[in-house]
Amino acid sequence: MTSTLLPEERVERLSTASTRRVLEPEELFDWSSLGDGQIIADELLSTHGLGLDLTAEQKVRLSREEVAAMLGTGIRFEAALMAGFSLQITEADDLADPRVTYMLHEMGEETRHSRAFARLIEKLAPTAVDPLRTGVIGWGTDRMMRLTIGSPAVLYTFVLAGEEIPDLLQKRAAEHPDTDPLLAEVNRYHRQEEARHLAFARMLLPETWERASHADKTFVWHVVPGLVREMYENMIHAGVFAAVGLPGIATWKAARNHPGRVEIRVEACRPVLDTLVDAGAIERGKIPRAWRALCAVDPDGAPA
Repeated sequence: MTSTLLPEERVERLSTASTRRVLEPEELFDWSSLGDGQIIADELLSTHGLGLDLTAEQKVRLSREEVAAMLGTGIRFEAALMAGFSLQITEADDLADPRVTYMLHEMGEETRHSRAFARLIEKLAPTAVDPLRTGVIGWGTDRMMRLTIGSPAVLYTFVLAGEEIPDLLQKRAAEHPDTDPLLAEVNRYHRQEEARHLAFARMLLPETWERASHADKTFVWHVVPGLVREMYENMIHAGVFAAVGLPGIATWKAARNHPGRVEIRVEACRPVLDTLVDAGAIERGKIPRAWRALCAVDPDGAPA
């Protein structure tokens, strides 16, 4: 049933919920409890289904490198989100707007999530180096991030994707009995607060879309889906595979195109498309080709 509350009232409820549950990661978790072995099961590794004959030692290292790489992506994504919110606050005419208040709540929660992720990365002690963070590709990624931060319509679309994809991955890890207990706890902690962040992004997207320029709308229609796909497929970068003795680029290409990895991307991104449709940003029957490819749907949004 559609809520009859005004957006301001719904945002104030989110702020109230954030005020009542201030969860500090340093107080919540015993960081010394992380195990020394494989921290996610074989079927949760990105190489699952590729037919690789990995040793037990390689699986241990790969599990830790993969999780560390995804946590690093999470920290950078949340930093970009906070930068975008900060820019919106500096440009806000009414600083008493409940939207501004909730942005500040969300930024506080994101900093706590990032501190938790950083502590886990420290314990995992990864050695992988992302080959795409330097050179022309790294420069282009940085420039694209700066453009995203400056466009609210693009930012909120990315927020939806950047929350839905990790949420699904963390849900599967948290629910698996072979996931390291500390990692499962951190995943559950992150997911419970991200549910509010998703609600906020969904709530603000329609009014943000109304104010967006045609250039920003065109960017969301035709460019953002490709960037979301790259973000997902580079959460576990080629350097992760090289760190465990596998051919980095070749394994990364095989993993990104494997049906199991594609299935996760499709399942996580379809709710993003549905939100854009509900917000009036995309019309069923005219779903852009880039979104159809990302979500494996037809022009009406039905599974293809």
